[in-house]
Amino acid sequence: MTKRQDNILLSMWVVALIATAGSLYFSEIRGYTPCTLCWIQRIFMYPLVLVIGIAYVQKNVRIAVTTLVFSVIGGCISLYHYGLQKLDFLSDSAPSCGQVPCTGQYINWLGFITIPFLALTAFILLAGMSMYLLKTLKEEA
Repeated sequence: MTKRQDNILLSMWVVALIATAGSLYFSEIRGYTPCTLCWIQRIFMYPLVLVIGIAYVQKNVRIAVTTLVFSVIGGCISLYHYGLQKLDFLSDSAPSCGQVPCTGQYINWLGFITIPFLALTAFILLAGMSMYLLKTLKEEA
């Protein structure tokens, strides 16, 4: 494993850790109740902290396939959730999400940064770094 691959894996772990800590901060400290789509996004983000952490310790770059799959699925859910919040034609027909509506915006920094946007950003970063690792693996072969 090259030093660059090692740094990318560490960066991926940091992104997943910050995203997980951020979601826990919003729910446990700020008291924001997550909607159903938020929970689904968590299902795809939380395991990445452990998976990437173990891969980093083991120096296993091949984990990039797994992280890419989790990131793409989680990112699609985040994008849909963000669309529900920001696009009228989606929010008007939004399905009920349980106790908390998925169209609700606990935060709206600068008029566009919401919790699903933050999750989407993390998933995009993870997907990009995963693709880069896969590219480096192909170059080594």
